[in-house]
Amino acid sequence: MSQSHQQASLPGCPSCEEPLEPGDLFCGACGYDLSAVPAPPGDRPTVAITVPAQGAGAAAGGPVEWPPASVTDSADVPAPTHRPADLPGVDSGGKPLPTAEGTAVRYDEPDAPEGGTSGDFELAAPDPRAAEHATAGAVAAGAKVCVACRSGRVDTDGYCENCGHAQPRERDHMEQELGPVAAVSDRGLRHHRNEDAFAVSTTALPDGSPAVVAIVCDGVSSASRPDEASAAAAGAANEALLESLPRGTHPQQAMHEAILAASEAVNALAQEPGQALEHDQHRHQNAPACTLVGAIMAGGLLVVGWVGDSRVYWVPEDRSHASARLTEDDSWAAQMVAAGLMNEAEAYADERAHAITGWLGADAYELEPHTASFKPDRSGLVVVCTDGLWNYAEGADEMAAAVPADAYERPLHGAQVLVGHALDGGGHDNVTVALLPFAVTAPGAGSA
Repeated sequence: MSQSHQQASLPGCPSCEEPLEPGDLFCGACGYDLSAVPAPPGDRPTVAITVPAQGAGAAAGGPVEWPPASVTDSADVPAPTHRPADLPGVDSGGKPLPTAEGTAVRYDEPDAPEGGTSGDFELAAPDPRAAEHATAGAVAAGAKVCVACRSGRVDTDGYCENCGHAQPRERDHMEQELGPVAAVSDRGLRHHRNEDAFAVSTTALPDGSPAVVAIVCDGVSSASRPDEASAAAAGAANEALLESLPRGTHPQQAMHEAILAASEAVNALAQEPGQALEHDQHRHQNAPACTLVGAIMAGGLLVVGWVGDSRVYWVPEDRSHASARLTEDDSWAAQMVAAGLMNEAEAYADERAHAITGWLGADAYELEPHTASFKPDRSGLVVVCTDGLWNYAEGADEMAAAVPADAYERPLHGAQVLVGHALDGGGHDNVTVALLPFAVTAPGAGSA
């Protein structure tokens, strides 16, 4: 806000309080110089407070002979098994992803395609890498420590008794480590809430060997209740996998079924009480929606599945080997590149780049889950993330460079560092990442 500087209109002399006439330069009673009256103070804008920076894993194994998957994405033949560098750009049937023009799109921002402000306002968010080192004795044992000053006790209303800083809501920053898998989700620095969600879990296959699961969902900001959509999808997909994998379902088929279950859970959010879910364009306009990406490690296979523009990357433990992106976005930019109409740099620089062409929601024109199966020949790290991270590390090499060297041994720390990388880059979106270390036994070190 600007403020014009004009002579103050005074009701009386500041010195003797004698009444003044408009235009008087001096007080007629005492001679006080009225031009010496100070101008009103300038604006003092509110400054957002930010906080400083900082920030543990195992692997799974167990060979299993899998029968061919009886269900695939959109092909009539079983999906092939790939090496991590064999993608990108094919679905589980080995076919290029669709590039037809005119496909329906949604914008993962509240604004229109022409651009403009997102409607969100800038807020300070706690840096997830900041370690909770409270001053010894400052806070009683078991008391919650303020995320801003790192020493004050948080009262029952959610405010720091020391600095008064309001504490983040539970979903603003979430972390979970479960055996060999870890995930971190953060609101970021611009959004007013976290619309991402994740689910990580472990289970056992019929032969007793372990299976590890990570699901990451990104709510579509232009839709209604995107936070509910992502939470419903992540929970439903995870539950479906925990039910099907122990029964011996092929992991790729299990992933396909899990995406369908997630879609049903999101569709249910658009239902009105007592009404069947019909494809009514007006009733489902702006229905809750989200994207989904997931990974399963089981029986020596790595299976990924996705709908939307969240991604999976492969980062070898030995960084001398090439990294790879294992998914292909359902987005306007990806379609332009696949159709040969633009190169990748041009497409992703366009304001329409993040218009998604595939999502989970009652207003999705059709649901086509993508799945792919890989059999890594070396140990590595699987990075499952939303665009809130890969916007700051888009290429496979860029993502590998952002992953800390010890992330294979310390996946939770690695996930914290990656979220911090996105916040350092600007934190314009919610950020969620799950890390799964994939162990491959060296030849001769175990059974062939």
